Amino acid sequence: MSISPKDVLNKNKNLNKRIAVDKINLNNVSIDDLRFNGKNYEEYINLMSLLESVSACQVSDAYNGISKRSGTIQSIKSINNQKVFGTIFTAETTSDDWGTSALAIDNASEGDILFFKVSSQDKAIWGELASTCARDNGIKAVVIYGSARDLDALLYIDFPVFASNTCPNAGSPLGLGALNESIEIEGETINPGDFLIGDESGIVVIPKELFTQTMIASLGVKVKESMIVDDLAGGRSLAEIVGLK
Repeated sequence: MSISPKDVLNKNKNLNKRIAVDKINLNNVSIDDLRFNGKNYEEYINLMSLLESVSACQVSDAYNGISKRSGTIQSIKSINNQKVFGTIFTAETTSDDWGTSALAIDNASEGDILFFKVSSQDKAIWGELASTCARDNGIKAVVIYGSARDLDALLYIDFPVFASNTCPNAGSPLGLGALNESIEIEGETINPGDFLIGDESGIVVIPKELFTQTMIASLGVKVKESMIVDDLAGGRSLAEIVGLK
């Protein structure tokens, strides 16, 4: 593969640069731009500028406007109130098999979010050691439709954890689960490579084929809400702004 002068310059760009919301340009942005590949500097910076400024609530509102669906799994909540966004690597196993968690960590790519569907909540398939290993492997977060444990550590570790339950007990390292296949949870199908954003309010899953459209709509929601905040600061009431008065 040939390397162009632009590629060399992009490698020296500041990947921490962020753009004001009203200056964000999402033209040509795709789900692939969640990762910097040496050639997508402008798309990456604009996308990061948006995603670091929007909430899961705003993305859910945007997705609902497109699909009439919320994208949420209501039972899954943040364990340690940290925000994350990225692409999903799925796993499905039984509650007595935490070994599949270890295999998922090894098989996922750097920057992925692990998403587990677990058969029940009676045993935890994730805890402090798994979080530490996943973080060190470049995994961005874990989402568990099931139980996690070791809250004494998870509340303070620099690694976002979302789960539908917590308990102190665990199963065994069986490693019998399925990796990176479609899963169905509460009537919603979640596919490998779909997009997820999670924060204190919960998680939102967006099908990868609707990612770009949802990001553009999310920018619109963010800009509109910023204008409402300005109007409130200017003395207008919320009832006036939304047309109730």
